[in-house]
Amino acid sequence: MLTKEEMEKLKDKLSRESVNVCFNRGTEAPFTGRYWNDHERGTFHCVVCGAPLFHSDTKFESGTGWPSFFQPVAKNSVKEDVDRSHGMVRTEVSCANCGAHLGHVFEDGPKPSGLRYCINSAALVHDRDVTKA
Repeated sequence: MLTKEEMEKLKDKLSRESVNVCFNRGTEAPFTGRYWNDHERGTFHCVVCGAPLFHSDTKFESGTGWPSFFQPVAKNSVKEDVDRSHGMVRTEVSCANCGAHLGHVFEDGPKPSGLRYCINSAALVHDRDVTKA
């Protein structure tokens, strides 16, 4: 996990949307994020710390307007916690390395996992964009 000082320094390098999503548990509007309709092969990393999170071969079209994946790169690359905000009970997904909020996971995804990791584009950076993040 990042220290409070490290997080503050990173906030200056991230977009306002990424700061809101990753540090304030925000959600970008559907169909507006950079990666919701991205089909390029590669790996999606945490925009905060660069940890690998999801491979493009696990990405699928969910129709929700957010990038959706049926599994993370490794089970220990994301952390899941109960989220009781907004009058709902959901499972929040965060980066296991730095704790940045990524989105939520639902049990309505495709096989083989049956899971849908619904992730904010603002929390991700694709391999091809790593030097731009």
